[in-house]
Amino acid sequence: MRVLLTVRHCELDPEDRLFAEQRLDKIARIVRDIQEAHVTVSAEKYRHTAEITLKVRGHDIVGREQANGARAAVDRAIDRVEEQVRRLKDKRLERRRGDRTSAADAAEPASPEPDEWDGITLGEE
Repeated sequence: MRVLLTVRHCELDPEDRLFAEQRLDKIARIVRDIQEAHVTVSAEKYRHTAEITLKVRGHDIVGREQANGARAAVDRAIDRVEEQVRRLKDKRLERRRGDRTSAADAAEPASPEPDEWDGITLGEE
């Protein structure tokens, strides 16, 4: 996964850069087909905005958050992206597995109805 980091109108500490990359590596363990991650941090007056875009096979996942600090904004945006990635993974797994409830109903043998027992009596000899 390639991580691109863009900072506008502010400075980002090396610790914050490392923090963002580590959190994105955790997300990469959830969904392995992330092609590119683009993190944009910008500052306007007292507010920092973080926008994270993940390019996953067939999808673009975007999370945007604002906070008083750059690290907090990045943390919140990554949380939002992680939630979306988990939902995408669940959808993929559900599609692969299929609908388990109808498959279980079809595999269960039907029990004979009492009308079909013609002449069978239980407990008498």
